[in-house]
Amino acid sequence: MATAAAAEAIDAAEGKGGGGRKKLILIVLPLLLAGIGAGLWFSGILPKLLGMGAHDAAAGHGEQPQAEAPRPPVFFEMPDIITNLNASGRRPVYVKLRSKLEITRAEDAAAIQTAMPRLLDLFQTHLREMRPEELRGSAGTQRLREELIARANIAVAPPPGSTQPAPRVTDVLFLEMLVQ
Repeated sequence: MATAAAAEAIDAAEGKGGGGRKKLILIVLPLLLAGIGAGLWFSGILPKLLGMGAHDAAAGHGEQPQAEAPRPPVFFEMPDIITNLNASGRRPVYVKLRSKLEITRAEDAAAIQTAMPRLLDLFQTHLREMRPEELRGSAGTQRLREELIARANIAVAPPPGSTQPAPRVTDVLFLEMLVQ
């Protein structure tokens, strides 16, 4: 159908001379190729040829590709931590922290329990270096959360050369944080 229209346009242009025919071919040919390409794309032939058939075909029909169902988070209860902060002045300032660790797999709870002495040491050491001003506001709490997540992942990492997968702590949830 498109080729018939192109042929009619070429025949009409032949009556006008050779220069008009070249211009018409330069205009009609790209339009014809674009039409053929669009037809192949929307029919699903071109994506299959390009190796995108399975993913794009499912997306084009409103179907989602089969993926593994997300696992619900697993929470690990941490013991309460009470320690002094790095306060200037004569009066000591204490922090009480009650928290939970969010981990990716329930099987990692045993590895976290094994690493608990190291985990508590890293948490307390970091808290003792903090000043009370650093814990004020949501920004201070967020910075503390990020530091504790990093320290928790260091504490629960398996020894070098181990073949077991490393447990991963994805979040630290503060249940209670009192600064006094």
